[in-house]
Amino acid sequence: MSALFTPLTIRGIELRNRLWVSPMCQYSAVDGMPNDWHHVHLAQFAAGGAGLVIAEATAVSPEGRISPDDTGLWTDAQADAWSPIVAAIRARGSVAGVQLGHAGRKASTTSPLTGGRGTVSVEDGGWSTVAPSPIAYDAFAEPVALDARGIEKVVDDFADAARRAVAAGFEVLELHAAHGYLLHQFLSPLTNQRDDEWGGSFENRVRLLVRVTEAVRAAAPDAALFVRFSATDAAEGGWSVDDTVAASRLVADAGADLIDVSSGGLVPYQHIVPGPGYQVDYAETVRRETGLLVAAVGMIDDPTFGEQILADGRADAILSAREWLRDPHYALRAAAALGAPNPAPAQYLRAY
Repeated sequence: MSALFTPLTIRGIELRNRLWVSPMCQYSAVDGMPNDWHHVHLAQFAAGGAGLVIAEATAVSPEGRISPDDTGLWTDAQADAWSPIVAAIRARGSVAGVQLGHAGRKASTTSPLTGGRGTVSVEDGGWSTVAPSPIAYDAFAEPVALDARGIEKVVDDFADAARRAVAAGFEVLELHAAHGYLLHQFLSPLTNQRDDEWGGSFENRVRLLVRVTEAVRAAAPDAALFVRFSATDAAEGGWSVDDTVAASRLVADAGADLIDVSSGGLVPYQHIVPGPGYQVDYAETVRRETGLLVAAVGMIDDPTFGEQILADGRADAILSAREWLRDPHYALRAAAALGAPNPAPAQYLRAY
């Protein structure tokens, strides 16, 4: 039996295999509304055999968008627009998930599809950004430090977005606490220089993420709940793998079911050398030290390599991104290569 094609059940939700689609921003929404592009983009991965399809980083509030072109779940109309997309994923045999996020100081930026990079001004449709401390990312605009009321709003926004996600049919919710976005900004001492209950000690810096996890679990009691961490900031004085292990235990106690282990994204002076499986050691450490379900991500583009990671007990699932863009039927090809039962739709079986 292939480890990669062994089903996995989380909170009663059965995923047909462990080769999953990682969230990938498309920068193609208008007013946070997903559209035909998102429908075709995501449904094709389900037809291609993915066990889980996680929709892109979806903002819990207008000011939480990375760019003005991001999807959202801050209105019921947005949830309604997601609903047929979720139904299309499920009809093709996959479980549908969505990543809930707030970009913090990395919000209101130019879409990379335009070739630009930088803050979108208020005059051009942007907005004032927020963060734990008024420290800008690179050459982006300086954010405003959130006050206590603003922090409570963030918690409420995540919970409300979770309710809408469930109403749209999503069965897996992932909290984006990685890649330098708001929850990650609170975690790291490089970006969180507060001296109140939300900053300073590790316990204070992790407080917002724990509160958000508790609120989302209460809002979506039956959903499978993931948390994506950047395991390390890869910068002196920043968030570390040991911090990720400790925080993983706390979010598990708060209701999380699986830890999605990535890295970096907080500061422009990070030192990371990408390569095949370059983040797997971090996933393995979290899994070994906590006993929690863990997904590995990061240039795991060869199904034989992914199979070996799971067979060796280094992770419980594999998340891939660019390989799915190159081949939306990646799981069908992987099953054929590994001699596993093929999840191809009946219409495609003649190819296998």
